[in-house]
Amino acid sequence: MTITLDIEHRAAAAWMLGSFIVVFVVTRAIVRLIRAGKGPFRNQSVGGVHLHHLVWGIFLMLLAGVGEFTYQPEPPWLYVLAAAFGAGAALTLDEFALWLHLSDVYWEREGRVSVDAVLVVGALMALLVVGANPFDSDTNDGVVAVVITIVVGGLLSVVALFKGRPLLGLLGLLVPILSLIGAVRLARPTSPWARWRYREGSSKALRARRRFPERDRRRWDAVVEAIAGRPDDEPGTPAVTTDDTSREQEGAR
Repeated sequence: MTITLDIEHRAAAAWMLGSFIVVFVVTRAIVRLIRAGKGPFRNQSVGGVHLHHLVWGIFLMLLAGVGEFTYQPEPPWLYVLAAAFGAGAALTLDEFALWLHLSDVYWEREGRVSVDAVLVVGALMALLVVGANPFDSDTNDGVVAVVITIVVGGLLSVVALFKGRPLLGLLGLLVPILSLIGAVRLARPTSPWARWRYREGSSKALRARRRFPERDRRRWDAVVEAIAGRPDDEPGTPAVTTDDTSREQEGAR
C-alpha cells in the first residue's frame, strides 16, 4: 500500500465517503421508522412490485460511473459524481445481504452482513481520503502480479462471503491472507455455502451446527444491532401490529 493519490482525488474521495456515511445513516433511520410504523415514510412500489432501495443505488452508481468515464470532469462536477457514487454505494450495500443470499433477509439474522459490508467499504473509502491506495500497481512486481493478486484475493473473498465470513471476506480485499483464512474455515450453517455443499446429516453439517449454535451471539452482534436494529427472529424483538407486519412482508427496506 502506497500513498499515491493527489489532493484533487483525495477531495473527491472525501465527498464520496461523506455521501456514503450520510445516506447510509439516513436510510437506516428511515427503514427503522417504517418497521416501527412511525413517521410519514412508506414503502415504494411500482405496479404492486416493491422497489428495494438497492435499485436506486445501482442506478446512481451507473450514472456516476458513466459520467466519470465519458466526461472525466474537473471539479466541481468531479465531486458531484463522487458524491453520487457514494450515495449509490450506500443504498446498494445496505441491502448487501439480499444480493448475497438472493433472498429478502433484511430483518433476519443473515441481514447483519449488510452492516459488516458497509463498515468495511467505509474503511476502504477512508483509506482513499488519507491518500492510501491499496491497489497500487506502481511496484517492482509489475501490473501483472498485482492483477493476479487482486483476482485470486477476490475469488477467495467471494468464497469467504458465501461461507458466512463477511468480515474476513471483505477485509481480505485489502489483506488477502484474511480472505484465505475465511475461505478454508468451516462455513456457518446458515450460509449459502453450507446450504449448497454440506449435505444434511454429514459430518461437516454437524460440525457447523456445533461450532455455530442457532442462537449464538458475538460481541460484534451488539454493535451491528445498535446500527441495524434487532432481527425479527431474535428474542426481545418488539412486537408489531398486523398492519406493521403486512408492511414488513411487502418489504420495509
